[in-house]
Amino acid sequence: MRPSPGGPEAPCHRVNFGELKNHGGLAPAMSQLIEEDLAAAAAPSPQTPTPSSPSRAAAPATNTIATAHAILLVKDLKKTFDPDVRAVDGISFDVKRGEVFGFLGPNGAGKSTTIKIVTTLISKSAGTVSVDGLDLDSKPAKIREIIGYAAQDVGVDDDLTGRENLRLQCRFYHIPRSESDSRVDLIIQTVGLDDAADRRSGTYSGGMRRRLDLAMALISKPKLLFLDEPTTGLDPQNRIAVWNYIKSLNEQGMTIFLTTQYMEEADRLCDRLCIIDHGKIVAQGTPASLKSEIGADVIQIALKEDRARNVRDISREALHRLPGVQEVQNYDAGVAVYAKNGPSLVPQIVRMLDDVGVQIAQLTLSAPSLDDVFLKHTGHQMRTEEVKPQGRTLWTRRRRPMP
Repeated sequence: MRPSPGGPEAPCHRVNFGELKNHGGLAPAMSQLIEEDLAAAAAPSPQTPTPSSPSRAAAPATNTIATAHAILLVKDLKKTFDPDVRAVDGISFDVKRGEVFGFLGPNGAGKSTTIKIVTTLISKSAGTVSVDGLDLDSKPAKIREIIGYAAQDVGVDDDLTGRENLRLQCRFYHIPRSESDSRVDLIIQTVGLDDAADRRSGTYSGGMRRRLDLAMALISKPKLLFLDEPTTGLDPQNRIAVWNYIKSLNEQGMTIFLTTQYMEEADRLCDRLCIIDHGKIVAQGTPASLKSEIGADVIQIALKEDRARNVRDISREALHRLPGVQEVQNYDAGVAVYAKNGPSLVPQIVRMLDDVGVQIAQLTLSAPSLDDVFLKHTGHQMRTEEVKPQGRTLWTRRRRPMP
């Protein structure tokens, strides 16, 4: 039997997202489910009093969630794997109550490692972590009671029916049978699995399995929900559906910490974000503030290589001489030019590079984006890697039905 949430191996809330039919937000039944948990999600942990400041003390009661102190505090966090691989290299950040906070970075940047540390799945090498006033070192079981963690893979038992999966989740959280049956029925209706609830989930389509996994998460609502690459491997339609669902959860008071390698996802969902690369946070702020820090149009120039000359150095030196150019930076494909009036400079850039004998492979002009923020702070572009969803495992024998 899996240990209870209050025990030494208390489970995180499990949720993975996929195909959702109600793209416009939560259905009424779903809203009914989460309303009863909002008060607990908004309230600070009983172990730690809420710190206050003069400005926050005067805030209206309706803004309690938005103005409360940070629910997650991380300071100087480090994780080193043998022999000497530093996956997380001294990062510090905080997540405020009621916001969607993001970690944006490529695969291998340290995003998942950070989340696994904070959710107590792996140990840290150094640093401090506090979740809702609970210290990671001394109260990991208490932390597991109030957080949810969503990995990329669907956490559904294929040998059980949809209803049995949900009943099992209720047992993990000691929800009384008198309450669990009605709650399971309501959730099944909410996610549109009425006709398939008593079929083995191994017979479900990919979208149905995702919806069942979502239903399992609705059994018990966490204060802080961690989503690790929630849309990797999804088609565009399902990706937008997940975005809408995340927004709906956040609008009703839930604090969400997501990791992503998609610039558009971070820009559309996150109130604040950190850009992470090679285990270090290279920039943090709101998407708008990060883009405004660039303060110029961005002209990316991919260059044709010349074995006899260093075309990046030649281009950078030549372009610095053009009036209006603020900065020229190398990146993996060529050089990036930052200038106030980019469109008027493009013809001059082309002529200048032609004069010094450098051939252009591609030139793009854009207003600042998170791609440009990442490029400016790291010196290289971020490449996304699609991961195919994990396939189903066919059962070999039927388990005894749950009572």
